[in-house]
Amino acid sequence: MISSEKNEWKGCSQMKSSWIVKIACSVLVICMVCLLYIQAGKVVIEEKVLTKRDIDQELRGVWVSTVVNLDYPVTPTTSSEQLKYQADTILEDVDESGFNAVFLQVRPCSDAFYKSAFYPWSSFLTGQQGTAPDSEFDPLAYWVEKAHERNIELHAWLNPYRIARNQNEWDGLAEASPARQHPDWVIQYGAGYYFDPALPEVRQLVIDGALEIVQNYEVDGIHLDDYFYPGSNFNDINSYNKYGKEFPDIGDWRRDNVNTLVKSLDEKLHEANPEIEFGISPAGVWASDYMNPEGSATTSDYSSYYVLFADTREWVREGWVDYLAPQLYWANGDEWADFTVLLEWWTEVFKEADRDDVELFIGLADYKTVEEGSEAGSPWYGGRELAAQMEAGKENAVVGGMIHFRYRFTADSPDIQRVLKDAYPDREQEESAE
Repeated sequence: MISSEKNEWKGCSQMKSSWIVKIACSVLVICMVCLLYIQAGKVVIEEKVLTKRDIDQELRGVWVSTVVNLDYPVTPTTSSEQLKYQADTILEDVDESGFNAVFLQVRPCSDAFYKSAFYPWSSFLTGQQGTAPDSEFDPLAYWVEKAHERNIELHAWLNPYRIARNQNEWDGLAEASPARQHPDWVIQYGAGYYFDPALPEVRQLVIDGALEIVQNYEVDGIHLDDYFYPGSNFNDINSYNKYGKEFPDIGDWRRDNVNTLVKSLDEKLHEANPEIEFGISPAGVWASDYMNPEGSATTSDYSSYYVLFADTREWVREGWVDYLAPQLYWANGDEWADFTVLLEWWTEVFKEADRDDVELFIGLADYKTVEEGSEAGSPWYGGRELAAQMEAGKENAVVGGMIHFRYRFTADSPDIQRVLKDAYPDREQEESAE
């Protein structure tokens, strides 16, 4: 009996020693992994590598426009190598300029810069709508991968309703275009063609198109710009008679249609990915105070509320967006819409809303430094207006960052580059100063 008990005790002792060795090895492996992250210069919190935006503690964004090849690609091409080269060049410039987020236009006109189940390949990408790049190349996947390699965020920028800007573009639509498949969803306005925002089928198309991006690509956000209804003379009377019986005023009905889309996008996108950032960059003037006493002290008649039927202030109040980036594209002292007046008006909107879940960014008109800044008498001359606006944004405690319109101007203008270098100093310098 004694001998048997000794053998059993010895066996138990060996088993305990074995477990101790295993535990020690596991702890050692964990320590080595942590050391490797430290040596690689990466900070990891809950398995997430901090982005440049995390480090900068503000959004430093830039729009990359694809409509009519404003920024990318320079000319339409099916060449995957050329598309990769141009994407790499832009991202390198973006990084060197101090930006930490790219807003890439992936749906300029009811089309796609990625492989979509709902929209055809964009003619601005390959030259003919419905024609894919060679080698099964997916531009959005490539942009996401290469942006993230630089710890830069990539937001997918969509235009929800625009189909074609003119008759030539309409004639060039692919047979797979949802506008071709459902002509009863389409309304012509001026020279352009648009989906009818009142139709539930159109709303679902926009939502499905946004969801497929979030579900198939590791984008950091979904972004809409200022295009909703194209104007007050939109010929949607048939839809109003069918769907608008509860609204005596057609304007209120139109705004409700857009509100329903925005609210639905917010809900569905965050159901698909709670971490996704959904935001909109609307026209800078909600309404001038001569139109509405609650509006800004401006005289511009280009109002998001009355012309585009987008109640952007309501989106902030209701928390239907993660951020709003109004396009404040006027100079300080402008007679129609003063930058400072608008910045103060939007600041008050966000203060009154008092929400921690919606941020205020400002959209900046870098392009005016180039297009209107050649004369010494212009406020945009030499980048001085842009520099002043960036400083005003930084000094405003409510503003969480800025988005610059657009890449080509920021890259090609020495004046803008100088302003950016002053406002967005090299990150190594910032760290050493701290």
